[in-house]
Amino acid sequence: MVSRELQEKLRQEKRMIERRLARAKGGMKPLSDGPELSTRSVRFEFSDRTRAIDAGGLGAIVEMVADLGLAKRIDDGLPLLERYRPYHESDHVLNIAYNAMCGGRTLDDIELRRNNRVFLEAVGARMIPDPTTAGDFCRRFSADDVWKLMHIINDVRVDVWKRRGAELTDQVACIDADGVVVGTLGECKQGMDYNHHKKTWGYHPLVVSLGNTQEPLFLVNRSGNRPSSEGAAEVYDQAVELCRRAGFERFRLRGDTDFSLTKNFDRWTEQGVRFVFGYDASQAMISRAQGLPDEEFEELCRKAKHALEGKPRTKQPRVKQGIVVEREYLDLVLESEALAEFEHKPARAKQSYRMIVLEKTILEERGQQCLGNTTRYLFYVTNDRELTKEQVVAEANERCNQENLNAHLKSGVRALRAPLNTLEANWAYMVITSLAWSFKAWFALRLPSSPRWHDEHEAERDSILKMEFRTFLNRFMLIPAQIVRTGRRLVFRFLAWRPELHILARSLGAS
Repeated sequence: MVSRELQEKLRQEKRMIERRLARAKGGMKPLSDGPELSTRSVRFEFSDRTRAIDAGGLGAIVEMVADLGLAKRIDDGLPLLERYRPYHESDHVLNIAYNAMCGGRTLDDIELRRNNRVFLEAVGARMIPDPTTAGDFCRRFSADDVWKLMHIINDVRVDVWKRRGAELTDQVACIDADGVVVGTLGECKQGMDYNHHKKTWGYHPLVVSLGNTQEPLFLVNRSGNRPSSEGAAEVYDQAVELCRRAGFERFRLRGDTDFSLTKNFDRWTEQGVRFVFGYDASQAMISRAQGLPDEEFEELCRKAKHALEGKPRTKQPRVKQGIVVEREYLDLVLESEALAEFEHKPARAKQSYRMIVLEKTILEERGQQCLGNTTRYLFYVTNDRELTKEQVVAEANERCNQENLNAHLKSGVRALRAPLNTLEANWAYMVITSLAWSFKAWFALRLPSSPRWHDEHEAERDSILKMEFRTFLNRFMLIPAQIVRTGRRLVFRFLAWRPELHILARSLGAS
């Protein structure tokens, strides 16, 4: 539990910074003729007594990992090492994951923490594996071993979801899938291949995630030339079973046109699994859409238009649009959108499904001259008879949030990288490093909530779930802290204040 003394100190520090910032409102009298940032004389010293780390927030993650029993599950379920000298399998996995949680961007950054005596105290280790040993550990993985590790992590994930309770599991579990190209300039990486779509060499992993919490459930590495949907049906099924174990009763699969795996439609429908997929705009489908009567189409009013009804606001000058007009570039302007629906029976399915067609009317302009208009069609297939046409389109658009997740995994966590020399080793590295993103999600989901502050606590939880990884590190992890060992207790004594420190302190009550 969070002590009253700590709460009072946090409130006091908050009042002090607020008073300091309040003085600057409306301007302040300068102290001298120079600028405000005026420090000139600096001297470095080394502290004899105080020992600190720059990632004090890691204490909350270490506490959470211990409470969830993740280390023991990895050691029991992933026998990769014959002898421990001295590292266990969990030591290697957590070493790489904690490196990302401390802002490390490559395996080499582990060396910084390996040579930091205070960090070793913080994680309760005499030493941690060096970068070379970490890479060698990843090379021990076979494909079966990577799947074992993902199942171990997902077992813990289920426990986190169950602790969250009906507030989470009463929702529809939205399971998204997408392929991500991981490029590499390496010449000797086994399993790499040329991706003709992205015009690059590398790998093409499949990422399957839970849209409700933005967690990567499964990550399957493949050669760069493999199609996005290869093996997706089987992973979808595993994700549904995972969510079913946690208590979800309703499921919705989502994906772009590559994931319209029509031979699985009947099976998913019989299992009670709903789906919303994009569908290829073939000439036959376009002809069917063009053959629909005009009265079948209804105007699509986006949510943003509803939100702005009756609330006009001043718009900023469109600088980009001005350049397009001035230089007479070809400009495509969306004029209107309309929705219609018809039944469609795919060739590899036994029954028909709802096909939603989105008709976009686009004006073609060059400078001040209108060249005419063109019509484009987008198609969405679903077996959900309860959703309206607008809701089907909204679900398809919501799936695009996985593009953001993929971007965070690639540039924030830097899990979608290929630093090693084999497909399986890089696959293991991706899964282990992406565990750092799961730590962020679990940290948010496990935050306790009180009835009195329920709405405020829920807003904080949602904010952390949607937060970029770098933002999460700067606000919650990268806080200077003194590490003090007193008796059997390890104390993280913060040396700087952050506005989110009260959330970090409240997380200790989640055990």
